[in-house]
Order: sequence, then structure tokens, then C-alpha cells
Amino acid sequence: MTEVAVLTPDPSDLSYASQWPGVLQRLSQALASAGITARPTPWTDHVDSPDGLKPYPLVLPVIAWGYHRDHGRWLDACAAWQAAGLPLANPARVLGWNSDKTYLARLAERGVTIPPTLFVDQVTPEAIEAAFARFSVATLIVKPTISAGAWKTLKIEAGDDLSAAVAQAPAGPAMIQPFVPTIATEGETSLLFFGGRFSHAVNKRPGAAGEFRIQVQFGGQYRALDTVPEAAMALALRTLEAIDEPLLYARIDMVPDEAGQWCLMEAELIEPDFYLAAAPDAGPRFARSVAERLRA
Repeated sequence: MTEVAVLTPDPSDLSYASQWPGVLQRLSQALASAGITARPTPWTDHVDSPDGLKPYPLVLPVIAWGYHRDHGRWLDACAAWQAAGLPLANPARVLGWNSDKTYLARLAERGVTIPPTLFVDQVTPEAIEAAFARFSVATLIVKPTISAGAWKTLKIEAGDDLSAAVAQAPAGPAMIQPFVPTIATEGETSLLFFGGRFSHAVNKRPGAAGEFRIQVQFGGQYRALDTVPEAAMALALRTLEAIDEPLLYARIDMVPDEAGQWCLMEAELIEPDFYLAAAPDAGPRFARSVAERLRA
């Protein structure tokens, strides 16, 4: 059996303690089908020195959850891993830039459709008022540009006390977008690609009345899709073309707006859940892509 390293959360970060072991188990079972053993190791153990990862022929950062809470160290780690030439997949340089959602603006410049977005250095009442005026909507979503799992994501209604909203808002750079109502009715759809090939699609919807977040920790409901809308696939392929990196895996998250146009919400290239619980048949496809990378 070939051993590969799988980067996992900092042991002191208990935020995901009830979730990531199950994800690791599903990944480990999938990799074992291709004769590959997954060796978990916290990403925070390899920031100051990459030596502990050098014995592995491949390092998968696919469960490095929580990096957004220690982003400076994450960038230091990515720089150290890249300088050491570690066989990370996805590459360390991708792990760096993909950790800041301002990359969405760059993809938009390359022809990828994203929701209307206002990027700000700091959330202020003035910035929120400007976004309401610019987008002419009644509801906004505010989230940090460095975040994961809807961390510090806010829904703000016109007429809300903006001082109170700002008190709850993320500190530092953020993005402000119109709320997309179809999240509640049609959910978010994720297209998964392994080794550059489409693998499967999963639809995620809020599980509770009044909830807009689709993450499982907020009650989100996930189901695999038998077919993918042609326009959704076109957006995913356009996104991957615009990214233009040698990716082992990619999860392209998108929603249709009220006019039916698909918009990119996120291109998750660091530590995406592949939703193997909803699509167990996809596990062997990921394992085959890993095996191919090891043979390359």
C-alpha cells in the first residue's frame, strides 16, 4: 500500500471535531480501493518546517479545515511547502491564492459569471448603505473574503439597525452581495472534478425554515444529481479554464439567479468536502485520480 498524507485540522480547533473524522473515513475507504493508505496529519504541525511531509509521495490538503482562522500561518505554510517542492495536490501556490475569495474578482475579469459583488476593506454602515443603493435590493449577504463554512456570514435586511449589523460583521476585508432568493428554492449546486474530469454533482439546500445557509452544520440537505443542467456545466468548465492550474480536484459551487443565469459562488480548491456520503460511487473515481497522479 502506498501511503499519502492527508492534512487535517489543528487538534486544538474543535469546531469540526464531529465532522472531519467521518470525511476522513470516507476518503480513506475510497483510497484503499486503489491500494492507497491515507495518513492523517494536522496541517499546523508542518508550518515551521515541511520536513515531516517530505517522506510522502503525495500530500492531500483536503481536510485542512480551519485555515481561515489562522490565515497568516496558512500562507506561511503554503510558502514553505512550495519552497520545499512538496508534492501537494492541489499545488501549494493554489492553496495560497484560493484561500482569499478576492480571486472571484479575477475570475470575473476572465469571463466567469459571479453574483454582483462589492469588495470592501472593512464593513461599515456606509459600505452597507452603498451596497443597498448599488444593487437596489432589500437583502444583502456580508461575508469575509477569508472564510469557510459560512463563518461570520450575515444576512442584512433593508431597515435593519446598521450599527448592530456592523457589530456582528467580520473584521477586515469582506464581500457584500445581493441575497440570491433561489438559494431557498433551488439551493446551491456543486460540480466535482477529479483529475480534470467531471465526477458528480450534488445539490445542497437549507434544511430549516428561514435558514439561508446550506452547510450541514446548519441543517443543510444534500442529494446527488442524476443530470446536470447544460448551462451549469458550461459555467464549471469556463471556471476551470479561467483558473488554468494543474488541479487534482475541484469543487465548483454555483447557483442560478432569478433570471436562470448560473453564477459562481466559489471554486473550492483547498479542502472541499466531496460529499461522498451523498455520492458514494464517486469515491473510487477520486482514488483513481490520486493513483494516476502517483504514477505520473
